[in-house]
Amino acid sequence: MMATRLLRRWRVALAAAFALMAGATDRPQLALNTAAEPNRVAPRSEHSLTSRTIVDQLRQHHFLKRKLDDGLSAELFDKYLEAMDPGRAYFYRADVEALAARHRHGLDEALREGDLAPAFEMFNLFQERVTERLEHVLSLVGAGLDRLDFALDEQLEIERDNAEWPAGAEAMNDLWRRRLKASVLSMSMNGRDLDAIEEALEKRYRNRLKQATRVRSEDAFALYVNAFASTYDPHTQYFSPRTSENFNINMSLSLEGIGAVLEMQDEYTAVRRLVPAGPADKNGGLKAADRIVGVGQGETGAIVDVVGWRLDDVVSLIRGPKGSVVRLEVIGADGAVADARLVNITRNTVQLEEQSAKKRVLSLDAGGVERKVGVIEVPTFYADFRSMRTNPNARSSTRDVSRLIAELKAEGVEAIVVDLRNNGGGSLQEAQGLTGLFIESGPVVQVRVQRRDPHVQADTDNGVDWDGPLAVVVNRLSASASEIFAGAIQDYGRGIVTGSRTFGKGTVQTLFPLNRGQLKVTQAKYYLPSGQSTQHQGVVPDIAFPQTYDPHRVGESALEDAMPWDKTRPAEFRMESDVTPFLDALAQRHQARVAADPDFEYLRALAMRNLEERARTHISLNRDTRERERNAYEDWRLAVENELLVAKGEAPVLTLDELDDAARDPADLGEDPMLRETGLILLDYIGMAQPVAMVDAGAASAGAATTN
Repeated sequence: MMATRLLRRWRVALAAAFALMAGATDRPQLALNTAAEPNRVAPRSEHSLTSRTIVDQLRQHHFLKRKLDDGLSAELFDKYLEAMDPGRAYFYRADVEALAARHRHGLDEALREGDLAPAFEMFNLFQERVTERLEHVLSLVGAGLDRLDFALDEQLEIERDNAEWPAGAEAMNDLWRRRLKASVLSMSMNGRDLDAIEEALEKRYRNRLKQATRVRSEDAFALYVNAFASTYDPHTQYFSPRTSENFNINMSLSLEGIGAVLEMQDEYTAVRRLVPAGPADKNGGLKAADRIVGVGQGETGAIVDVVGWRLDDVVSLIRGPKGSVVRLEVIGADGAVADARLVNITRNTVQLEEQSAKKRVLSLDAGGVERKVGVIEVPTFYADFRSMRTNPNARSSTRDVSRLIAELKAEGVEAIVVDLRNNGGGSLQEAQGLTGLFIESGPVVQVRVQRRDPHVQADTDNGVDWDGPLAVVVNRLSASASEIFAGAIQDYGRGIVTGSRTFGKGTVQTLFPLNRGQLKVTQAKYYLPSGQSTQHQGVVPDIAFPQTYDPHRVGESALEDAMPWDKTRPAEFRMESDVTPFLDALAQRHQARVAADPDFEYLRALAMRNLEERARTHISLNRDTRERERNAYEDWRLAVENELLVAKGEAPVLTLDELDDAARDPADLGEDPMLRETGLILLDYIGMAQPVAMVDAGAASAGAATTN
């Protein structure tokens, strides 16, 4: 092994020496010649045409009317720098100052003329800096990782999006030395020996260096016009021809893969959300905000390091034929405390049947009396639109829920809970139809296009499938159509919303074809019947449960430059009922009930841990400190898990390795605690509302007698 390591060091050191002989100096310059010269890319004529078309389309169709002026130019300049170098680890301060002097206030005129030269100049300089940095870090690896001193009390800033640009070579080299130490320390704490780490990191940086030499003009163009699109909002995007193909596959749900929506965050491929009932969702090992650092094929295939890879290349590795296995090496959103883990997922297609609404009956103990509450889980708002053309009874979420309500009625339930947790949305038409099952008639959503008067979309059938006690349970991953349904139920006073604040996506996107690719434009906003927008703010539950997703990493408010919350005029509608007078008393009973509830203690512990981790700004590069932190985390985790196990009548475990994955979710140790508690809240509501109804009925009878 020692001989192998020495040979590897010699090879890397030789490459670094060639780089130095080629002119790499300690002083930052605006142009560098390196041993591995990256391709210098230039715009093509069709790029100029496409950029002018994008400018025109955004002016005409985007919800926001923005002026193409110096202010937008400065914002575009900053966003383009951020898109290239989000961790401020490649450009020097002198680079940024020189580029700003030339281009910060001139990109607007260039866009009008279809002039992409400034964008490509910035991109080519960035590629030179990337090559320089990767060669430098390869030289550090080649010099020997055993030279790194993990006894020093050093730290690395976790998120550098607001950090200072490195002032010179000394500051830049120190940053990359710390980054290398962080990688080595994490891999070492995950059980890899120094030879394996050295080999893995050399391969990682060589692969990234190879990618830097293979960039195409389309890469620079897409990065730039998407930086421009993001000055409007984070959902407005340009899809290159290749990305457009991937987008269309995802929208048709014909993709054979893992069922996850991925995005780039710094140099990592991050999970934005999971497709309900998809392979990853059913597997349970992958979570929103996780970062994928490696991909392997089959049960035993080698893990390919994908840190720094292009998103479409990572997607190509993850995608594969139905029935095959893909292995993902995953770290948490912070990558600091949680160890890397392997998740094996069997690829499959997402079937409509798997995403369909399902029911169950909760048998709840209320004062020694067993009472039934129905639960309808709606994973997505779906409809078989193709079959609807010929079959009026084609499958849809509204038809399925209507059938399930009838079945629950036959089973004698007293109340119904609609479970929209993790429901990312779907058909607006279905959200409208589903709401109509619980209200007689009236507005469901208002859609406002480009600041015109909103168009009211209403339920008009005057029929109700369920007029009894109702609750809707949501979480941070309940988005779009889910928020419309939950918000309308809340506006009408028709039911009680429990859970945690929803995602906050209240915008509508439209696809426009281009001469190359497609443009997705935010063209409209959703508003509830009350006139409140769901954008950014989401739906706030009437009774809040512990937040298990970090809202600073998951949700619309976590996206940079998300469009703001606002409101429009309320639509005309009549309250179906009013749960508001009971909410304070219901919340008090809820708090008293869950104060010592082991499931909610577990959820509160997870939520508190999220808050603590969010407050971390740096990770230690001292091995003893990191090991103490990991031991403290594992001790905390073991204690929390054992408290739950013992409370559920299970035997405690001695180590986390003994803990079965299924036992980590309190829902798998009995009834889902959030559904159970929502059911008990509804039973409390029935007990409170019935005396009021009886008094009202008596008053009405007395009034009638007096009148007569």
